[in-house]
Amino acid sequence: MIEKALTSADVEFVTTLHGDEPVAFHVLLQPRGDQADRLLRAIDDIALGELDEAVREHETPEGEDARSVGQQALDVSVQALRASGSRAAGQLVEDHPLDALKSLVAEVDADEVIVLTDPHYVEEFFHRDWASRARHKVGVPVLKLFSHSKA
Repeated sequence: MIEKALTSADVEFVTTLHGDEPVAFHVLLQPRGDQADRLLRAIDDIALGELDEAVREHETPEGEDARSVGQQALDVSVQALRASGSRAAGQLVEDHPLDALKSLVAEVDADEVIVLTDPHYVEEFFHRDWASRARHKVGVPVLKLFSHSKA
């Protein structure tokens, strides 16, 4: 589960986690959310000392605009994983992403879930971040990784 396009460093990181063992990636991405998400993102930006980013949160696409940006990020990520030699498929998830994740885990008989994200201090503090919530829902180990870049 990702929230933005994977960087080359992210791709290298996740594709080397299991050494030479063959793996397949099933990538889920949820486009940016509503104003409540915007507030949490701004608080995270302030906590990271990125005041300029907090001020620009209102410029982040939402709604239908976020969907096309999300699809592009998903396509780029799946292509990058495939270019690294991995099998990869992707799906944009708009409603109930944890339910979609649980269904996908069961459908493909996944061994683990990787949540690749930027730090979200408020959500993490209250254990409302994707990884914390997924651990209680999917029935397989959940590995939380932080993205290597703000790309």
